[in-house]
Amino acid sequence: MNSDLLDRLAIRDLIENWALWRDAGDWERFRTVWHDDGVMQATWFQGHADDFIRVSKEGFEKGVNILHFLGGQTIDLAGTRAISQTKMTIAQRGALDGVACDVVCTGRFYDFLEKRDGRWGVVLRQPIYEKDRIDPVDPAAQLDLDQAALAELPEGYRHLAYLQLRLGFNVKRDMPQLKGAEVEKLYARGKAWLAGEALSKTA
Repeated sequence: MNSDLLDRLAIRDLIENWALWRDAGDWERFRTVWHDDGVMQATWFQGHADDFIRVSKEGFEKGVNILHFLGGQTIDLAGTRAISQTKMTIAQRGALDGVACDVVCTGRFYDFLEKRDGRWGVVLRQPIYEKDRIDPVDPAAQLDLDQAALAELPEGYRHLAYLQLRLGFNVKRDMPQLKGAEVEKLYARGKAWLAGEALSKTA
């Protein structure tokens, strides 16, 4: 195998391990997918990978139910740097007014990766939120959403944000979606990363 293919296989393995180890609560191995300066961006968390692991572990132990499913992937390689985009869904379960609900949000993981000392790791993970929906776990249950509150939330993760807010999370409201200025800025950051520029601090 040539080095390009080996790098792509290593990155694919890393991305799959991220989802499996995080959702299974395998925190020691989950830490290995990140570089020491790794940063996670999500609707409910923005910060250093170590802090993300800590709060994810705390939530896991309290019964917070957030799972990830992966689909197709594309990888742009530039030497020891890469941008990976992976189709994904985020599935979160929680109760609204006593009604157990599932939210499924479809989007992409947009990952800034770097190979250091022969090892690929995540430097920044920024999800892109494309569309979502919410359903009661029991199809016969009645779910009454506050339509005015729902309308104020970003279209790409509206129901996810609605549930998370009511579960007590702080939700970032300017995350990249399928279209718009935020996702265009993200694409520009990705191009700059592949061109060798330092990762900007702009979220």
